[in-house]
Amino acid sequence: MTQPLWLLVLLPVVGALATWAVGRQRPEAARVAALTTALAEAVVVVLFVAPVFGGGAAGEWSVLGSSSASLALDGLSAPLVALTGLLGVVAVLASWNVRLRPGSHFALLLLLQAAVTAVFIAADMVLFYAAWEAVLIPMYFLIGIWGHADRRHAATKFFLFTFVGSALMLVGLLLAAQGEGSGLVRVIAPGAQAAIFWLLLAGFAVKVPIWPLHTWLPDAHVEAPTAGSIMLAGVLLKMGGYGLIRMALPMAPVAAKAAAPVLAVLGVIGIVYGALMALAQTDLKRLVAYSSVSHMGFVVLAVAVGTPAALNAAVLVMVAHGVTAALLFLLVGALYDRTHTRDIARFSGMLRTLPVWGSAFVFGCLASLGLPGLAGFPGELLTLLEGFGAYGWWMAFVALGVVLAGVYNLRAVRDVAHGPSSAEWEALPDLRTNENVAVAALVVSIVVLGVWPALVAAASAPAIDAVFSLTGGR
Repeated sequence: MTQPLWLLVLLPVVGALATWAVGRQRPEAARVAALTTALAEAVVVVLFVAPVFGGGAAGEWSVLGSSSASLALDGLSAPLVALTGLLGVVAVLASWNVRLRPGSHFALLLLLQAAVTAVFIAADMVLFYAAWEAVLIPMYFLIGIWGHADRRHAATKFFLFTFVGSALMLVGLLLAAQGEGSGLVRVIAPGAQAAIFWLLLAGFAVKVPIWPLHTWLPDAHVEAPTAGSIMLAGVLLKMGGYGLIRMALPMAPVAAKAAAPVLAVLGVIGIVYGALMALAQTDLKRLVAYSSVSHMGFVVLAVAVGTPAALNAAVLVMVAHGVTAALLFLLVGALYDRTHTRDIARFSGMLRTLPVWGSAFVFGCLASLGLPGLAGFPGELLTLLEGFGAYGWWMAFVALGVVLAGVYNLRAVRDVAHGPSSAEWEALPDLRTNENVAVAALVVSIVVLGVWPALVAAASAPAIDAVFSLTGGR
């Protein structure tokens, strides 16, 4: 059962090569090849993750066992693999009208999808690190070639931050490899856990990103093409949270327990700081970028709490933020393509001018602020409740972050969607077919996750319980 999991990685790689080759001869056909590959990958993803969501197992995940399998899938990785499959299709649809070297653009998107998927299903340290580093290459070129005016600076900043963090993480992995066992998690002597935990945290924290290592993120988002922002916010940030839960907590439980208050403080700072910065923005895309810092702060806080319910909440938040942020970046990108500006002050009455776009934007903002019944609510509420049980009234600062999320999202709705229609934009076309399909897929996902969070929580619970047992029930 483990060997076919390679299809999840090989299919987009082969599709990327085919897309690149087709694009050299017929550039307009590259998008068809890319969409065909992304849809085929989505079908394969469903076939592999369905048994996990159905209460079964796919592959063989052995946390401390001697399995020689290099790939595996369980309830912790399956929701993130499913998210990657969905956003792979969305990213291709969002890039449908790309003009500059479309074959190369779509090929890089597919290679990025393959590398991220490999991170989530890697079952040994060598493959995990190789896939982790491989993610940097296509993302760097997507930002640096297809990005906006300051794209090279943003791409370089993204690469340097993540590469330095990865280098420190590599040292931690090499030290951890000396421990007893095999696979991604080793038994580490208590005296060696602190060094390993903080080295691993360096790599994972940059990717989350944890405040104050977040400064690369707003620049990367603002300068990235729409598809790059979708993949960056949707799945690349989740690699950091996944690494913390999959490796750092079970491999260094003593050090993780000692570091929990520090992580909790950093998580709370990220929640409040990200919300305040989002509130201060005049650039619509930068607002959404800073909201990602705030939402991912909930993941850091949940990891710090470390209970099974909190870790399940972290998975819920990651998946929910993945689809919500993807929707907002897709919509902001679509608006920029039509207006060539992201200045909030330039927009007004978009709900009348672009009714489909405006309706989807209002929906995305409501999902981002955590409206009950939508994807953002269950995970963030559960994190807040578990945090209150662990840290008491200090969670009032988290509540402040929740209030601020409502403020900056509703401000965006007021300034962009409502108000008098601007004559400057009255002739703009509404969402095209490809954009409508992508928006519909994300809207449905947000509603399903909001009304049925157990779909993810029930699948991830056994894997979370296994991780928790290795932490000594901290």
